[in-house]
Amino acid sequence: MSMFAVQFDRFGGPEVLHLGTSAAPRPGPGQIRINVQAAGVSPVDAGVRSGRSPISARLRLPHIPGVDAAGVVDEIGDGVTGVAVGDHVFGSVDLGALGGGSAEFAVLPVWAPKPAAMPWEQAGAAGTSVETATRALDRLDVRPGMTLLVDGAAGGVGSVVVQLAAARGARVIGTARAGNHDFVSGLGATPVAYGPGLPDRIGGLGVDRALDVAGAGSLAELIELTGAASAVLTLADLGAAAFGVRLSMGRLAGEPDGAHGLGIAAELFSQGRFTVPIEVVFPFAEAADAHQAVERGSRRGKIALTP
Repeated sequence: MSMFAVQFDRFGGPEVLHLGTSAAPRPGPGQIRINVQAAGVSPVDAGVRSGRSPISARLRLPHIPGVDAAGVVDEIGDGVTGVAVGDHVFGSVDLGALGGGSAEFAVLPVWAPKPAAMPWEQAGAAGTSVETATRALDRLDVRPGMTLLVDGAAGGVGSVVVQLAAARGARVIGTARAGNHDFVSGLGATPVAYGPGLPDRIGGLGVDRALDVAGAGSLAELIELTGAASAVLTLADLGAAAFGVRLSMGRLAGEPDGAHGLGIAAELFSQGRFTVPIEVVFPFAEAADAHQAVERGSRRGKIALTP
């Protein structure tokens, strides 16, 4: 069985992406296959496509990108319970030999039921951001009454972290450029200006934990604000070890994942307490433009693809 898919035959810029045909994947034990209704595009996808990611060396070309997808279940692997053909789900993709979510069909090893009211675009872009945010909050042990500083609160992961932390009962301070302050405030955080000089701007607000999403060189200041390197976690600064700060690279790096957060996020959405901010949606045929948008950075939320 063949399917249409976004793919690349060589590593490089967004221009290497094209829409073609590929063999449809089959789910293995513990997996499901979906007819994709929407897929996310993230910096991870851009890194894999460019060849910069450590994952790139393990891939077989041509490759289908996309770590996030949502759709209608059409095949169920051995040992899977609690889901039926026809169910609407969202989740994340294993980027191995089966390829990613930017295709007519995709295999999900991790998923949760999609709330009926959640738009496909939001569901398709949610998976890894929710997993990453949940993993980070777990590793920082964010609890009710704490104050969490999110450095880089307006982007795809930061905007999800803010909401999930607030749902845990934490007070959230989020850094963002001036034009994004209203956006960050609407997510449930107190906005502060992004960039050097954070301790002066935050003053006596008091910070218990800090999460660096942006990777823009703020670790020393985050340690100053929290009082300990152990209270800081980064998702993006590869020089973290020099500061004694933990670097979290996620499920693809063998860490415990935050997949349990998918069901929590779905329930929060149903309660009106969570959303996946979408900046722009592209059709699959314009995947190159979607990847260019991701690489430009400074986003308000996520970028999605639809068939």
